[in-house]
Amino acid sequence: MADEKVLIGIIGGSGLYHVDNLTFVKSVNPETPWGHPSSPITIAALPSGTQIAFLTRHGVGHSINPSSVPSRANLAALKSLGVRAIIAFSAVGSLREEISPGSFVIPTQIIDRTKGIRPASFFEGTSIVAHAMFGDPFSNKLVKWLEGRVQKALDAEGRGVKLFTDKTIVCMEGPQFSTRAESIMYRQWGGDLINMSVLPEAKLAREAELSYALIATATDYDSWRPQSDAVTAAEVFKTLKANADTSRLVAATVLDDLQAALTNDEASIFLEEVGGMKFSIMPRSVKQKAEDRQKLAFILPEYFTGEEGHHAGSA
Repeated sequence: MADEKVLIGIIGGSGLYHVDNLTFVKSVNPETPWGHPSSPITIAALPSGTQIAFLTRHGVGHSINPSSVPSRANLAALKSLGVRAIIAFSAVGSLREEISPGSFVIPTQIIDRTKGIRPASFFEGTSIVAHAMFGDPFSNKLVKWLEGRVQKALDAEGRGVKLFTDKTIVCMEGPQFSTRAESIMYRQWGGDLINMSVLPEAKLAREAELSYALIATATDYDSWRPQSDAVTAAEVFKTLKANADTSRLVAATVLDDLQAALTNDEASIFLEEVGGMKFSIMPRSVKQKAEDRQKLAFILPEYFTGEEGHHAGSA
């Protein structure tokens, strides 16, 4: 690792495979108890010297299906590098007329329509049980901080790209897009956006006590509009490039400010998840296996390293 701490992680989604204005420092590929991440992680520096970790969610050459993304390895690898806050980018479908293709959205709620085939917890398959709070699935303080800065970046770009906030995203299994009936149903449920990637990513970030926010870019209107053709991959890809160009500008604009905030008196704003698992982990029992505690110590060393790692509920 370089001398400066890598506090910020970027997870790039469809179309966003690199960030502009960065100087390559090195590539790392941490091995975690859940395997290797989707792709080697690029450690890169902004002109100010700020270092960030960039991970491509779908792998090199977009080779990983949404249902097969190794999200546990991705989040564990980022945390092992010292990352405390993650800004994830994702291409999404719009379920609302006003959220036109090209729009940016920072959601605050999630509806889970995945099908249980994606490992959604670091505790899955272990002898230890935890129930993480997930009523607010994104880090509220990080979301609020981002809203003003993303708007500022979009205004500076001058293309007239709109930003929407306080929206609900539906996460579906895929890889097929929605039927028209499903798309209409999601609108009736209160969904504003739809994608295939925000879960289990957001759940795992919460378990790892990482601040996490999503910047979503609309590529299409899904398939709810009777006057439109159903969404096609060709339509999505057409919008992806413009969205990715703007995403790179947004990322480059906010990263220095975020690094500064993480290292000064504002740091508490972005670390609201730290300590959040303390009362989520069920009290230690004789049934807990030492190897499971060792495995979980990779992401939560304060609770699982040695006898001092007992949390308050296990005394």
